[in-house]
Amino acid sequence: MVLLKPSALTKSSKLGPQQQQGFSESLIGDSVEAADAFICQWVTPHLYDSSSSSCSLSSLFSAQNRLEGRRFLEVLGRLQYAIQSTVAMNPDSAKLAQGQDLMRKAMKHLEKEFYRVLKSNRRFLSPESVSGWSSESNTPSRSSGTASDSSSDGELDSESSSELGNDRGENSEAVVDLKMIANCMISSGYEKDCVKIYKKFRKKIIVDALSQLGFEKLTSTQMQKLEWEILEKKIKIWVRVARVAINTLFNGERILSDHIFSSSAAESCFVEITLQSALNLFIFSLTVAKSRKTAEKIFPTLDVYQTILHLIPKIDQIFSYDSTAAVRLQANESLEKLSESVNAMMTEFQSSITKESSKSAISGGGVHQLTRYVMNFIVFLADYSDSLATILKESSLPLPEDYFSSSGEENPGSGGRSPMAARLAWLILVLLCKIDAKSRLYNDSALSYLFLANNLHYVVTKVRTSNLRVVLGDDWVANHEVKVSQYLEKYEKMAWGDVITSIPRDSTAEAEAEESLRRFNEAFEEAYKKHKTWVVPDPNLRGEIQASVARKLMPGYTGFYKKYPVGSCEIVRFTPEDLNNYITDLYIGLERSVPVSKTNKYMVSQSHATDLK
Repeated sequence: MVLLKPSALTKSSKLGPQQQQGFSESLIGDSVEAADAFICQWVTPHLYDSSSSSCSLSSLFSAQNRLEGRRFLEVLGRLQYAIQSTVAMNPDSAKLAQGQDLMRKAMKHLEKEFYRVLKSNRRFLSPESVSGWSSESNTPSRSSGTASDSSSDGELDSESSSELGNDRGENSEAVVDLKMIANCMISSGYEKDCVKIYKKFRKKIIVDALSQLGFEKLTSTQMQKLEWEILEKKIKIWVRVARVAINTLFNGERILSDHIFSSSAAESCFVEITLQSALNLFIFSLTVAKSRKTAEKIFPTLDVYQTILHLIPKIDQIFSYDSTAAVRLQANESLEKLSESVNAMMTEFQSSITKESSKSAISGGGVHQLTRYVMNFIVFLADYSDSLATILKESSLPLPEDYFSSSGEENPGSGGRSPMAARLAWLILVLLCKIDAKSRLYNDSALSYLFLANNLHYVVTKVRTSNLRVVLGDDWVANHEVKVSQYLEKYEKMAWGDVITSIPRDSTAEAEAEESLRRFNEAFEEAYKKHKTWVVPDPNLRGEIQASVARKLMPGYTGFYKKYPVGSCEIVRFTPEDLNNYITDLYIGLERSVPVSKTNKYMVSQSHATDLK
């Protein structure tokens, strides 16, 4: 039963029988007498003076007086019941005005007590503390009766304390106290007075907390005028603030208001305390979405998008009231606008790849700076795979049928052809096409293939060692590793074919041995001088090429060397050990002298060393 404010009571009720008037008169008289005797022990003039903002030094709801506080509320409950009965049965009672005046004084005192409990328990009731309460405590049982229902108050005390956790000790009683005071004031018709105190006190906590976290309330116009570098710093701050605001500040306020108030009052308090701060929070994200679309802005933009995406379930839970629908709508609008912005930046990034117009060949056939930039960019994109999966919808890109699977069929287990996988794979394909065009800048076909192998190997390594492997799949990696091998085969055939065919054979006649050795020397020296300035930046790939070249040269040359120790020092230019050293010296990209033999007999002359430099 909801009791009305004394000032709102009317005198239009019909008079009951004489005995009812006598009963009501006796009830109001006894209630006023009992209440006056008890209430006056605690309520002094300065405590219910509206001009006073101080709290009682000897509080009804301090640890030592808590039982008295419970009794105070019970007395007020009986008084309010008597007032209500008297209004209905005998509105002309002389005691009625006295009872109503006593109730006003008591309510003013409860306002002070309510504020005191809020203030003295501010640390325990901080959003950080409240947001950590167990999920079972989010919606504690509420008393549906009036403050006069002593059994209801007892149930509230035990149940709420249990829900909040016994380990919080005395502080857990604060929520019980606040709830009982709120129930008493609201059922007595003083809801407006109660929630006004609560809203003002808790709203300041939220505003101060956001300020301490570094959040600035800026208008959309102000933010649009910020330089991107400044806005990027604010984005980093915003991401941290948003997570704390939703998971801790707003979540804690929702939990606390649900604990203390009935549903309608809880909603009113929560909305007043958090709504504007929450809307200000998402004005920022909408402004980020409106920023100029350039590729380098995509990652901060994705940070904002991903933060909101991960917080959406919590936002929907916390701001579930119809009156807070604006927050849910603004969060979802932010996602939509940020998604459009990211798509535009992806298009801009692809355009920047195709428009790259450098005409200088990379020295030594190394990895092109475009390859490094684009792959690092795409690797970072793959770290946002959860977000990109909801942003990238286009799946009709003209990728080759066997781009993801050697069988030409979709392989969901290895990345599939999701719109995100297709989009990232397409960007890599655009890059590889660009690199293929740049390979034509080399006049030497062998160097052109080495350039292609270096760059594709860099791409494959980046995919294999990052989250891109999950996105594109193992089949994509395997297919492109095969292409690297094919480039290397063509490189070796062009670069070392003449050297390999000039290797003297065991069957070479002794008379022809010196001439065969001379041809091999010339072919190897020419190849070495050409290739010693070519580079293979990746040490593993470099080792593979060196090992492959050695396998093709060393066995035949070593066999010949051992069978024909052809006498003249001038003819023997390389021992097998020298030959292996020269091969190991390749693809480092440094100008080095040819390592000499460790034997005096087969020492390379200074003139020949000079020729090989």
